[in-house]
Parts: sequence; C-alpha cells; structure tokens
Amino acid sequence: MRPFWRSVVFLCSCLTERSLFVVRALGVLIMAVLLFSACDMKFKPFEDDENEHRIEVCRYDRLESQYLTTGDFSALQQMNMDYPIETRTLLEDVLRIGEVNDPKINHKFLAFFQDSTLQAIVSDAESQYANMDDINIQLNGAFETLKKHIPEMPIPVVYAQISALDQSIVIGNQTIGISLDKYLGKDYPLYKKYYSPSQRETMSREYIVPECLSFYLLSLYPMHDFEYRSQLERDLHMGKIMWVCNVALERKFFKTRYVNAVDKYMCSNKKVDIEALLKNNDYSNLIRIIKKEG
Repeated sequence: MRPFWRSVVFLCSCLTERSLFVVRALGVLIMAVLLFSACDMKFKPFEDDENEHRIEVCRYDRLESQYLTTGDFSALQQMNMDYPIETRTLLEDVLRIGEVNDPKINHKFLAFFQDSTLQAIVSDAESQYANMDDINIQLNGAFETLKKHIPEMPIPVVYAQISALDQSIVIGNQTIGISLDKYLGKDYPLYKKYYSPSQRETMSREYIVPECLSFYLLSLYPMHDFEYRSQLERDLHMGKIMWVCNVALERKFFKTRYVNAVDKYMCSNKKVDIEALLKNNDYSNLIRIIKKEG
C-alpha cells in the first residue's frame, strides 16, 4: 500500500486544484469500497450461522422417483452417496426388502415398485409435491417457536421420501422423514380401498407439519416406563405432546380431551415451562382434571 500512496502524493503535487479535488474524491471512494468489503467479510459468518438453523425439506424423493420410474442408475448412486442413512432406513426399516449391502438389493428395490399401483402413487406424489415451500415455511415457523421455549432442542434435518404406503413419518437421529405418499389427500381414490374414514382424515397435506412436530417431540421426550403405564397416562402423555405442538403452530390444531386437560393445567400453573411439562413423569394432576370433567 505504501508505494501506491506515495504515487498519489506525487501526482497531487503536479495537479491543479480542481484535479486535486477529483483525486481526493477517488481516494475516499477507494477507502469506502475497502471498508464495505471488510464489513461484508465480517457479516458473512453470522449469515451462515442463521442459515444453519433454517429447515428446507431435502428432496430425496425426487432421486427415488427418478430411479423407480426410469431405472436411472445414476439416481440410485446419488441416493447412496448423498443420503446413505436415509437409503438404509428406507430399504431396511421401512420397506423391509433386505439389507443395504445385499448385492441384489438394487434389483429388489426397483422390482418392488414395478407394480402399476405403486407407480401411480410415485407419480401422484411427485405431482402434488412439486413445490414444498409452504411446508418449509411452516416447519421453520414452528421450530423457531419451539426453540424459544426449549433453547437446547436440536433442529432436525427433514427429508421427503416415498414409502409404498408404509410409515407416514420416520424419525431418525435428529432427522425427520416425510412419506409423501401418505399425504395425498383424504379423498385420494386408493386410500378408500385400504383405510377407514377416520384414518383418511389425517392423510392430507395439512397434517404433515403437525405430525412432524409430534413424532419428533415424542422421540425427544418419550414416556418413562411406557410399558407399565395405564392407558390413561399414555393418552395424557400424548396430550402433552399435542398441546406443545399447538403452541408451536400457534393454533389449536390438535383437539382432544387430553389436550384440553393439559391446557387447563398449564393455565393454572403459569410458572411451569414447556420443557418441565414434557419431562414431568407425574400424571396425577392431569388425571384429576380428566376425572373432574367426567
């Protein structure tokens, strides 16, 4: 920098007053550019930190669909390379067609979905969920609210998949898998053959985010000694999970007598925070509220 500024000083001594003004203005402009560049370099880490906590559904389903409908081996390779855990979970735990390291697993996977019904489901799922911006917005809003109440709660990675009508939501280690084929709408023709009206009621787009929240919270706050608990206690634990989901969604999405009992309890105990509610294994107060209501 020193030789540069010496040159500027020398030039200034040889210039007229008007030219000197122009040179000074140019110098100020150069300093301003350098300053803003430095500021930009300092701010970027903060922007990146904010983006780390934003949720965007990973479109694993698109690679899956590409392989299952065209047999494109490059799509399968990308599934295995970019989503190894999700692929293992899908093949071994959801579809249960074999181990991921089975030499014939690729053929089994492709053959499993060659049924015309499943091919139609794959196509319909990709068509209905070509855009998932609304889901991303809802997920970010809900988890942002949850983080205010539970600061230490880990933000999950969320991805979409097609599970051949198996599980709706798949919870892994800080991951949430959304099976799009289980949310094609309560009036989806195929559903009427296999599901009751009450089951179909929850198989629509509006249930995706609430169910993501409820299953994820349930994985973080499971019921202690579940196998020894009464059915009422189990229902009340689920009521607590649903009530917290309503808080995150900022609306009363889940409406059951157990959710109402939790709501009455929390309204009467303002000092109890959400995390304490979820960790509390004593259901006696909630049981009294339920019994009082009859």
